[in-house]
Amino acid sequence: MTHNLSWLQIVRLALVQTALGAMVVITTSTLNRIMVVELALPAIVPGALVGIHYALQTMRPLFGHGSDGGRRRTPFIVIGMAILALGATGAAAATGLIANDRIAGVLAGTVAFIAIGIGVGLAGTNLLTLVATHITEARRGPAATLIWMMMIAGFVVTTAVIGRLLDPYSAERLIVIVAGVCAIAFLVSVAAILGVEPAPSADDAAAPVPPKPAFREALATVWCEPQTRRFTVFICVSMLAYSGQDLILEPFAGLVFQMTPGETTLLSSVQNGGALAGMVAVAAAAPLLGRYVPRILRSLCIVGCLGSAMALAALAAAGIVPLGIPLRVPVFALGLFNGMFAVAAIGQMMGLAREGAPGREGMRMGIWGAAQAIAFGAGGFLGTVAVDLVGLGLGGKGSAAYASVFVVEALLFILSVRLAARAIVGRSSASGLGPSNTVAVGDIHHASEAIAA
Repeated sequence: MTHNLSWLQIVRLALVQTALGAMVVITTSTLNRIMVVELALPAIVPGALVGIHYALQTMRPLFGHGSDGGRRRTPFIVIGMAILALGATGAAAATGLIANDRIAGVLAGTVAFIAIGIGVGLAGTNLLTLVATHITEARRGPAATLIWMMMIAGFVVTTAVIGRLLDPYSAERLIVIVAGVCAIAFLVSVAAILGVEPAPSADDAAAPVPPKPAFREALATVWCEPQTRRFTVFICVSMLAYSGQDLILEPFAGLVFQMTPGETTLLSSVQNGGALAGMVAVAAAAPLLGRYVPRILRSLCIVGCLGSAMALAALAAAGIVPLGIPLRVPVFALGLFNGMFAVAAIGQMMGLAREGAPGREGMRMGIWGAAQAIAFGAGGFLGTVAVDLVGLGLGGKGSAAYASVFVVEALLFILSVRLAARAIVGRSSASGLGPSNTVAVGDIHHASEAIAA
């Protein structure tokens, strides 16, 4: 018998995503900026470390397959969150160590980011799969919106709190703050998820369990689905566009606009706040759209991609030509449109996870999570490489080096518009939306990890 999640249970699972986002944003935002500005490391160093954690997301299909076939997903989520908390705390300690011994610090950071990658993949994949397999069609879109917004809220709250506590900066202060955030986030996630997943009923326990296919067989079956492949390509390109600025925005603000660590962390909070506002705006407008909601999913995604491209162009110009507006304005706009296109995609992902061959929900979510993470990691890493190479050619990391990355991201977002026209299908059955449901939304630990999410 299928157990459908209540709204209270959905909110509790969203809290787990909030905790996950709170720990991930530390590594991609605050620690990255400290390595580049305070420790004067080449941008490629934090880019490579973050890239390690995203490279390990290629294991997401394996993590999803491991919990397919009727196995409980809660243990996978709890273990993943514990590994993530230890990894994020270790990354902060490694950042402090770099100041005294760069080689030892980078090696310690490598181990920490490996743990972060495993933790995010294990917890994130199974959390989204748990929601997708225990939710009604009518609640799928609103639930996906809530989960994504809660993750962004974790980004916003964490960066705002750390930004205010971190000044004046010291390695000891950094480690204490990060350890405290991770401990709180882990405890919140455990308290939120325990008891949500239904225990097998007596009938389910007595029913024969069909043999689970081998990993390669299950992967091949899912990859043969055309919609799965198209959506995977869209995720890859849009995430490359989304993540190129992820590791250079705070260094850009620090080096070009002379902002302090606390100020640039708050700038990251402004961006995430914009993303949250974009999601809230779409969700608030959904009841007015009625039966046209499925049709506008693709339009929302296209508007989000185009708006993100314009915001990135404004960021590129801001470092070269004075625009007469605060930097936080284009940063907020970038977050706003990022949130719109993310919202248009996650509901489609949640709906497609249950389509196709039965019993492969975790595998599908794993494939999309892996595609997202690979593109996100590659985008962040390539962004730092481009800044270093262009800066070297110009004799330093000037505004032109950062502007070049922002422009390439804008072009990728424009390409994503074309892909969205084919990948985001305006069908109520695919997005989990009926005529009166709230708008469906899309994944990214992100992120957030972050979407990862």
